[in-house]
Amino acid sequence: MPTRILIVGGGGREHALAWKLAAEPGVNEVVVAPGSDAIGREPRVRLAIVDPLDPRAIVEVARQRAVELVVIGPEAPLAAGVADALTNAGILVFGPSAAAARIETSKAFCHEVAEAAGVAMARAATFDDPAAAAAYARDEAARSGGSVVIKADGLAAGKGVVVASSADEAVAAIDRLFAAGSTRIVVEERLQGPEASLIALSDGNGGLVALPPARDHKRLSDGDRGPNTGGMGAYTPLPDLSEYAVEPILDRVHRPILAELRRRGTPFVGFLYAGLILTADGPRLLECNARLGDPEAQVLMPQLATALGPLLLAAARGSLPNVWGSRVPTLGGASVGIVLASAGYPDAPGNPERIEGLDRAADGGAIVFHAATKATPGGWQTAGGRVLTVVGQGEDLAAASAIAELAADAIHWPGVHRRHDIGWAAGAGAAPAGAAS
Repeated sequence: MPTRILIVGGGGREHALAWKLAAEPGVNEVVVAPGSDAIGREPRVRLAIVDPLDPRAIVEVARQRAVELVVIGPEAPLAAGVADALTNAGILVFGPSAAAARIETSKAFCHEVAEAAGVAMARAATFDDPAAAAAYARDEAARSGGSVVIKADGLAAGKGVVVASSADEAVAAIDRLFAAGSTRIVVEERLQGPEASLIALSDGNGGLVALPPARDHKRLSDGDRGPNTGGMGAYTPLPDLSEYAVEPILDRVHRPILAELRRRGTPFVGFLYAGLILTADGPRLLECNARLGDPEAQVLMPQLATALGPLLLAAARGSLPNVWGSRVPTLGGASVGIVLASAGYPDAPGNPERIEGLDRAADGGAIVFHAATKATPGGWQTAGGRVLTVVGQGEDLAAASAIAELAADAIHWPGVHRRHDIGWAAGAGAAPAGAAS
């Protein structure tokens, strides 16, 4: 067990990681850089107020605090080469190099690697010319009956994907993404089926262990309507993706991709997130991320039945143990997380607003992870787009959902927005008015 751990980041995912790691036996201190007011109030957690995108600053914090392991939360520090700087400084880090993290930071690279590894993805093409992209999108829409997916090639905080229902909508999305600064666009066929997230810890040498499958709700509003977001809620387990499906997916998706990255000289150490779609012909890969999902982390961390710290340390050392096979053991039951967002999200974060009801939510048995809040003399206020993730746990999805819904109902600020159907299609509850199946 590492006794001193540094987590890089400061959002809801990092709050969940700090909450989990700081409570594990043997951990004396968890440092979070830069963290947040809420993260800093967790027992045995300290903050280091530095730029998480500055590799030198992160190396200096790791040395000053004599940490034994660094865990990188978000994708941006990975792209900035923070893991590379730590490795070069001789500091153990759980997080891939910038070269290996291209599996997330470039959608085109992900398709290239998947094709070389024999992993099935959607039919796709990459363009740096808006006119050529528009022409291909029109052809793809004609082939598929209208639907086509447009993706910015680089990082876009979960908001660079447009699922267009017509050729005109696809072309408008292409124009908008190029106008916003994208230099390359990926145009994909739209696959049909529910999505799933399967995240596995990789040690870069073939060692692999999976977290439970989870499902993120990307669209802004009930019934999967509205624009894509960074995620409006998540739940685990998945009734349509049992634990027995995990090993075959690791064999068909994770292991081939990791082997291809090793073959290219860029071994992947970290969380390899496979975003899947469960089609009628079986699971297919939609995309890869190079880190733990958000809000998946908030529902997965409370479900783990073993300490996470030793696994992260072993992976950083390149030697994940094969204790339970390929799956991390869980407590059983279910976990449902509901994201509460500010008015105007995902386009604009809205003005800071006073948050009411956090104590009532906790009294109801929910765990509240802070993504964008600020402590004030009178309590808490909003400080961004996705503000909180309210997590309920129970013996099944219905019980977990009931706790999460009541807790979310207890929290309020002017303009608060959330979905009311997280997990209901999987049996978590009854469909809200207006929600589509």
